[in-house]
Amino acid sequence: MAGQQTQVRRATPADPMPGVSKDESLPPRDARNLPPELGSDAIAVVAGRTFMYSNHVGDIPAGTIGGLVHADTRLLNKWILTINGIPLYSLRSGVVEHFGASFLLTNPPMPGLLANTLGVRRRRLLGDGFREEIEIRSFAEEPLDLELRIAIGNDFADLFEMKSRVRDRSAQIERDHAPDNCRVHLSYRNEQFEAHTVVDAYPAATLIDGDDLVWRLRLEPGKEWRCDLDVPLSHSPRQSEPPVRNLDEMERSAGDPVTKWREELPHISSDSELVKRATRTATRDLVSLRIRATADETKILMPAAGLPWYLTTFGRDTLITAYQTSSLGTTLAKGGLLALASKQGKFCDDFRDEEPGKMPHEIRSGELTQLGQLPYSPYYGGVDTTALWLILLSEFWRWTLDEEFVRSMRDTALAALNWIDEYGDRDGDGYVEYQTRSPQGLGNQCWRDSWEGVQSADGSIPVLPIATCETQGYVYDAKLRLAELADGPLRDAELAARLRRDAGELFERFNRDFWIDDRGGYYAIGLDGDKRKIDSLTSNIGHLLWSGIVPEDRARAVADRLMSDAMFSGWGVRTLSALDTGYNPIGYHHGTVWPHDNSIIAVGLGRYGFREEANRIIMAMLEASEFSEYRLPEVLSGYPRSRAIFPVPFPTACSPQAWASGAPLLFVRTMLGLRTTQGRVEVDPCLPDGIEHIHISGLHAFGKQWDVDASGTTGEIRPAR
Repeated sequence: MAGQQTQVRRATPADPMPGVSKDESLPPRDARNLPPELGSDAIAVVAGRTFMYSNHVGDIPAGTIGGLVHADTRLLNKWILTINGIPLYSLRSGVVEHFGASFLLTNPPMPGLLANTLGVRRRRLLGDGFREEIEIRSFAEEPLDLELRIAIGNDFADLFEMKSRVRDRSAQIERDHAPDNCRVHLSYRNEQFEAHTVVDAYPAATLIDGDDLVWRLRLEPGKEWRCDLDVPLSHSPRQSEPPVRNLDEMERSAGDPVTKWREELPHISSDSELVKRATRTATRDLVSLRIRATADETKILMPAAGLPWYLTTFGRDTLITAYQTSSLGTTLAKGGLLALASKQGKFCDDFRDEEPGKMPHEIRSGELTQLGQLPYSPYYGGVDTTALWLILLSEFWRWTLDEEFVRSMRDTALAALNWIDEYGDRDGDGYVEYQTRSPQGLGNQCWRDSWEGVQSADGSIPVLPIATCETQGYVYDAKLRLAELADGPLRDAELAARLRRDAGELFERFNRDFWIDDRGGYYAIGLDGDKRKIDSLTSNIGHLLWSGIVPEDRARAVADRLMSDAMFSGWGVRTLSALDTGYNPIGYHHGTVWPHDNSIIAVGLGRYGFREEANRIIMAMLEASEFSEYRLPEVLSGYPRSRAIFPVPFPTACSPQAWASGAPLLFVRTMLGLRTTQGRVEVDPCLPDGIEHIHISGLHAFGKQWDVDASGTTGEIRPAR
């Protein structure tokens, strides 16, 4: 019955929520008990589903959120370099490539040793294994007797514990160190879950003290000493010989899996440094966030959601990122479609919110998931993922005309459609709603999936189940797109006619039930479990323009609401109007500015001819990227630009984050008016002031490459040379 799970009232952070949210993997806790951050200058390197997160010296202090994490399990929670028992100073450190970092260090004043006497370099890379080189050079005039120590520790924490309370596993951790001091081996087992941390040292240490590797050195003036440390990335023991012995070879190996893909991407050039740098950074970040996977024995590339906490498949994030980048190549789109299709729901499983035909929301492989304490094997708590999968299948078709692939997805697409009509529409009212059945499930299952992401204008939390407006827009678009596929490669005229009829009925019903005449006219964010309009003014109405469910005579009102002072901060459109009671410029989904959200809104505005408004959003976002090395983070605070000359960062935003990285690429597509129609590539540019021209070379469409030129409102497309 509607309303049983949540009550209509103003919620507080202390309220028990029906699930966990993407920004808080575990329910809210007292911040005094949370592990400390590593600082704003923390360094993260990433390769596939592995990352190492350290401070700017290269150390991982125990008890922090740092660590070497592989497949959702922490393999190192302590990794500290000291000389004579004292930590080092950082001269310069940074990420060289997404899979590698370099740290240039020196010594502070020590007993018997002046400051800056030693030059120390740490170089680390992720590939088939984690590898670190440590080099020490003496600038002293006399020989030095030094003790170099790598303090090693691990708690084998599940990723979901790292930002909260880690269970003490020390009694279950076994040690098996090599007698010649060349290896530290820690192992952990809990029922069927097993994990190992192996650290191989070359040369072997002088001794192993507890789990620490210790070298006692005599370093002559001007001489250098070096050691190599290898950590195999596996949950099972490995032979001592690492897969790659030479670090330069490993660097090439780590880059090779994506080098070809990166080289095949179209090249974007412009007179605008904003466009050039933002798109270059976005492309580099998307390369770093790609993960390799296998779906039905097919090797694929697809985007993970974000660094550091979301190096995994997130249905909604994966699909939107693939859509954002589809005009520049469909490799990620095909990978995302295959990966999610291989995990499409087959049964009704309340614990995982699984239903037949439903696409997965999140997939994890850590201990808590393997032992059934968390539902991510996979978890299906995304109400919009299934419709977005159908939209991406259509987008893939429009850019490739790959009939064979679309036909191979026929059964998957029909099962997804059946989920929308049967299971998604919980009460038969023609709308897709959500309400978790899982004690560990998400309370909100739209893209605003934090516990207060959906609220009324007065700040009250609506009763479940909830039908959000943008989900209905996605369903409308998905049915029209699937009708196009039914007319084309699927060869099913009856299905096409039914889908167009369904979409038309949804259009009429939606515009009757969701429209609110107040504030100049806008759409409710949703209908609650009692079928009352949830009347907050949100950015979700921009997604309705993207889907095309807004009638022409209401589009201007929607555009005006989006660009009003209450919604447009000057850096982008806020998730919630500043005039609503629940507005908070640093509230995760109720007042912040999300780049992916704004990229979709800009496309929607452009679809209805509001090119100037779309360009205002695009330029604001690109200008915001200047303050973060031309990288748009997951989310920005919603403070007005008039009160600050820079965008205010959101405290815990992922950076890089896939659908934020995809935003600049979708912005370019929107400025160019780039689309495909019946096997043709078309361009209808409207470049904003400050951007004279944009050129794309090597655009992929229909198995061919094209060059695109745009200046002002004129454009040209020609076969690539």
